[in-house]
Amino acid sequence: MKCFAALDIGSTKIACMIGCHEEGSLRVLGKGVAPALGMRKGTIVHIDATVQGIQQAVREAEKAAGVSVDTVIAGISGSHIQSFNSTGIVAIRDKEVVYDDVRRVLEAARAVAIPVDRETIHMLPQEYLINDQGGIRDPLGMSGVRLEAKVHIVTGSTAVAQNIIKCANKAGLHVAEVCLASLASAQSLCHDEKELGVVLIDIGGSTTDIVIFKEGAIIHTAIIPIGGSHITNDIALGLRTPIAEAEKMKCLHGCALTSLIGFDEMVEVPGVGGRRAQALSRRSLADIIEPRLEELILMVGREIDKTHMRHVLSAGIVMTGGSSLVYALPELAEFTLEMPVKRVDASPELSTVLGLLRTRYDREQKKVHQKNTVSDRLTRSVSAWMRDLF
Repeated sequence: MKCFAALDIGSTKIACMIGCHEEGSLRVLGKGVAPALGMRKGTIVHIDATVQGIQQAVREAEKAAGVSVDTVIAGISGSHIQSFNSTGIVAIRDKEVVYDDVRRVLEAARAVAIPVDRETIHMLPQEYLINDQGGIRDPLGMSGVRLEAKVHIVTGSTAVAQNIIKCANKAGLHVAEVCLASLASAQSLCHDEKELGVVLIDIGGSTTDIVIFKEGAIIHTAIIPIGGSHITNDIALGLRTPIAEAEKMKCLHGCALTSLIGFDEMVEVPGVGGRRAQALSRRSLADIIEPRLEELILMVGREIDKTHMRHVLSAGIVMTGGSSLVYALPELAEFTLEMPVKRVDASPELSTVLGLLRTRYDREQKKVHQKNTVSDRLTRSVSAWMRDLF
């Protein structure tokens, strides 16, 4: 049984998930979660603390799965992530597109100057054009004289990527690949949503990641430097309560719409440094949460407007990430942006690590398929040669 492992080093938690191939699909065997004590705003600030967190999460996942792993796919996120669209054009050498033509046009699209302290994490094809005919997803075998590729390029800090790999290595793991966390979270979207046009909003601890799809291709990605920890800090400061207690209050009693809270609903606010707890109206808690979330939603709206395609994103918005669980947040977003909004159904707080696992699984299955295809072609060639010989 071949197993796959994923590692998500987030701002507030480190998650590991292990799965395997079973009866034609991915089966999750176990997961582990540890606090991200060595992280701040999506970047590693303490190597040893991060290594310990990785080891704790991996041990927990291995214990639940009953297997050991030494190779992972790792997620990367943070405000250092930047992306842009690019285009490449080449002549089709033999009037029919072959693999080498596709390789050359993608290299041409990739040939853009980026700072020396940054590296390309993903180059995602959006569409191909042959003799100005667009909307082509797979140009192989098609005839023409000019091939054009439109791609979306995601770049990140080389130092951040190297630190993720270094921490995983120190924890005894080999990193097979690094994947943009929001791209992994997009695995929770269905095919129809991506085709119709959809906005994925992944609200993490320190950042909110955005991925916009149209006709099955990514047209825009962005990182907003506001996440759940900002709301927690607002609560802690506004109500003079410890950070840990503020987080509990946000999860248990928080609400994104003050208008949904009754005037007689009360919550208990623990004091700082042993001070006695006090009773407070739940509306006061919502008064702190709603403005911060409204600010975040408006920033998301500005990112959507950069694409000039808001009116054709028919599938609306899908929310995920741990902080998307705040009560009535989808309703606030729907009212503010005037778009249909839903939250992912299963474990939004683990959607990134699950998406990473699915990404790794898909990569391995593609390799197996390609290997089998080459083997089948070789077998047919040998069989034909044998028939001709005898």
